[in-house]
Amino acid sequence: MTDPLIDVREVRKAYDEGPPALDGLTLQVRPGEALAVLGPSGSGKSTLLNMIAGLDRPTTGSVSVDGLRVDALNETASAKYRRSRIGMVFQFFNLLDDLTVTDNVLLPAQLSGTAPAKAAARAAELLAQLGIDRHAHAYPGRLSGGERQRVAVARALMNRPPLLLADEPTGALDTASGTDVRNLLRELNTAGQTIVLVTHDLALAESCATRTIELVDGRIARDVRAVAR
Repeated sequence: MTDPLIDVREVRKAYDEGPPALDGLTLQVRPGEALAVLGPSGSGKSTLLNMIAGLDRPTTGSVSVDGLRVDALNETASAKYRRSRIGMVFQFFNLLDDLTVTDNVLLPAQLSGTAPAKAAARAAELLAQLGIDRHAHAYPGRLSGGERQRVAVARALMNRPPLLLADEPTGALDTASGTDVRNLLRELNTAGQTIVLVTHDLALAESCATRTIELVDGRIARDVRAVAR
């Protein structure tokens, strides 16, 4: 059996007051899975995503991604990990409005020191693949919500990360744009991209996730694999 791409073991995250955000959580995600993380506010969804992204550290337990102990990295190594091994998509896109679509997509490659010609070719490939190449020289403010989220996905995939993390990727979109992004994530997973997404959007989980977990009080209350699509 394939080794897990994500291996979270007995992770507990406690803050100064109140119950822990994560309470002894163990989770493995294998390459090619699309995992949807559901649960009420305060259940630990965002904390789990931040652990996987190396943005937060567990109080106890371990987090490994692609064979790397993420929780043991210093700040410099953690930033390098995020540049090379994960792509991140956010609810409100986090695009830079004073840069064109192409320049937004190029940012991860520039930060990683990729040769300009190689980076430009990769950006053009992604924009064409995601159906937004006609907007290459436009600015994000002139695009629809669905188009801006496609730009954000292209940026996240720029360095060919083995893992794509998405935090409420349809949360700020209208119905049509939300459907557009759901279809896009499903297509990416079908092509082999491993995805972990935190969402309240049940339609998103049902349409593109191959597996769904529900968190309650920092623990996995339900873990369901989808019928083969």
